[in-house]
Amino acid sequence: MSASRTPGHSRLTKAHKLSIAGVATLSAAAVAFSLVPANVAEAETISAAPVAWTQAVNGTQTKALYGHLSTQHVIAAANAKAAAVAAKAKADADAKAKAEAAAKKAREQKAAASRSAARTPVFANNLDGWIKEALFIMKKEGIPGTYAGIHRNIMRESSGNPMAINNWDINAQNGIPSKGLLQVILPTFKAYHVKGTKFDQYDPVANIVAACNYAADRYGSMDNVNSAY
Repeated sequence: MSASRTPGHSRLTKAHKLSIAGVATLSAAAVAFSLVPANVAEAETISAAPVAWTQAVNGTQTKALYGHLSTQHVIAAANAKAAAVAAKAKADADAKAKAEAAAKKAREQKAAASRSAARTPVFANNLDGWIKEALFIMKKEGIPGTYAGIHRNIMRESSGNPMAINNWDINAQNGIPSKGLLQVILPTFKAYHVKGTKFDQYDPVANIVAACNYAADRYGSMDNVNSAY
């Protein structure tokens, strides 16, 4: 047997369903509304926020980069200046050292010249002085000879006349006359001339030294010469 339904119970059930449907519709609308920004400005702000943050970060990084480059530039400039100062200081020190070395060398040369001058005796401008000066040079050059041997040969060859010349012997006939205190011909004088003396056959000291140098080479010493040589 089917259950009986009262009319009132059926109406309440329908009304209740309508009420539930309305509430659901309103809730959906409210949720949808809440998801939409209140206005366009708010939407733009929301969408622009990530961009602004990115720009802020990029700006900070750019400033940091410029700051780093500026610091590096300052450091490089300081290093360059320090290097230039060091180079100039070295150049100045080298120039000073070079000048001091040159001055020291000049002082030493001057002192040596003074010592040499002090050690060099003053010789008379006569036969005695010429022989003594020649012996002084010969001693330094290692050329043997004595005052007596030189004087003896001078007196035989020229009688002590530094301008004496032989115009009659075979040498003169060949165009190379013997000249000076020890009557030396030009080829012999050139071959045995001693550096430091005058290159002049008639110079008494140069003539004696060259003749003694030749005699040492040929006879062992001028002391061993007792005739024409």
